[in-house]
Amino acid sequence: MTPTPSRRTLLQGLAAGTAVVAFDPFTRAWATTREPAFAQVPPLDGTLLTDPASLAAAADDYGHIVHRTPAAVLRPGSVDDVVKMIRFCNTHTVDVAPRGQGHGTFGQAQVPGGVIIETTPLNHIGTPGHGTVTVGAGAKWSDVVRATLEHGLTPPVFTDYLELSVGGTLSVGGIGGQTHRHGAQVDNVLALDVVTGAGELVHCSPARHAGLFHAVLAGLGQCAVIVSATLRLVPAPTAPTVRHYLLPYTDLDTYLTDQRTLTEERRFDYVEGQVTADTNGAFTAYVLEAVSYDAEIPESVLLAGLSYDPAGVQRTTPTYFDFLNRVGPVAEELKKSGIWAYAHPWLNLLIPGERTAEVTREILAGVTAADVGPGLILLYPLDRARLRTPLLRMPDDPVPYLFAILAATPPDDTATVDRLLAANRAAYDKVAAAGGTNYPVGSIPFRPQDWRAHYGERWAQLTAAKKTYDPKGVLVPGQGVFG
Repeated sequence: MTPTPSRRTLLQGLAAGTAVVAFDPFTRAWATTREPAFAQVPPLDGTLLTDPASLAAAADDYGHIVHRTPAAVLRPGSVDDVVKMIRFCNTHTVDVAPRGQGHGTFGQAQVPGGVIIETTPLNHIGTPGHGTVTVGAGAKWSDVVRATLEHGLTPPVFTDYLELSVGGTLSVGGIGGQTHRHGAQVDNVLALDVVTGAGELVHCSPARHAGLFHAVLAGLGQCAVIVSATLRLVPAPTAPTVRHYLLPYTDLDTYLTDQRTLTEERRFDYVEGQVTADTNGAFTAYVLEAVSYDAEIPESVLLAGLSYDPAGVQRTTPTYFDFLNRVGPVAEELKKSGIWAYAHPWLNLLIPGERTAEVTREILAGVTAADVGPGLILLYPLDRARLRTPLLRMPDDPVPYLFAILAATPPDDTATVDRLLAANRAAYDKVAAAGGTNYPVGSIPFRPQDWRAHYGERWAQLTAAKKTYDPKGVLVPGQGVFG
């Protein structure tokens, strides 16, 4: 009989990048030789990686705050690879999580000692037809919109940064400036193909396996891994350019009132806004951002009755795609400058509209320009009636607001990172006390009891789905939802 390798030998083999072929369920170690007593890794179309570079990359994310090293990284060659690996991990109770573009900020998709499944290879984009398109979970939204625009169609809702994966944003919600008109990205999904925590490939929709469908959208990967999605499409703008406005304000209440007016009257296709520092460094200046895709509506109608400062208005006319992709070139510059590698202790909250002025004013009073660094602060309205996905938790208010402090600070300044994380927690507590919720893409220290409170009356639904579809609890432990 072949001698059983020591744990040191196994780890040396992994470090050298040798192909993984077996798993020791007793020592929880991965083997690079076929050992009779070990569980054999199923044959794969792709690659199970264990080299130091792959493991280090999967142990980090855009936040650069949490670092948890997996045992292996699957780069699937097919959906069947995802099924096989999740089934294998379920059998041997090995934690597993999907990773798209790695844009988490607080270790959400990290798995210490487990398996990361890269969804990037699952990037197929089907031919749009009948107002829909089916795309792989690893497809980036930038590529999806490029493909659909060739057919005169577009997804209706985008996050501000298009270089994110479809599966990644659908697992959290996908909120943007078009949400006040079309809901979140999850509200525009017609069907999903997912692999459950038990390793079953399931096609689900509102009419078929509806419980699973609703447990996956904005479900933080707790019940299944998305491998493809069928998205609703709408006609793309026909004008060669869109009209983009930046409207300055100096009074918070006026700014919020005008945003609410635009949301209720649907004057613009896109409405967002930022809080900026004034000349004294206090965050008491505001910029309302609005975009119209319709070239026929007079500007006088679009801007009627708004109380912005006319002297500071900025107008541009980008193409539709250039507007959607406006953050892309900025991100490339940040990568070149090194700022992309900063820590990002982000705060993302949803506040009842009636409490937004009070709560944001209180939080911003304690925020300095140094806290935000080269980041930014967002504040803009949504329409509660358009947000129908059960697990995308919203305040009980007709016009909730997204409030996000997208801070950036050098990652080696751990004292500042820790202070900002504590500030994020304090801000969340204020917002929760006011009836607000957490939009779970940021960096807020959360406990299982916080998640129970977050999901409220939907907690029982999520818990039941978890027990049904991920009975051994192997999926996405980094979110900390179930401890």
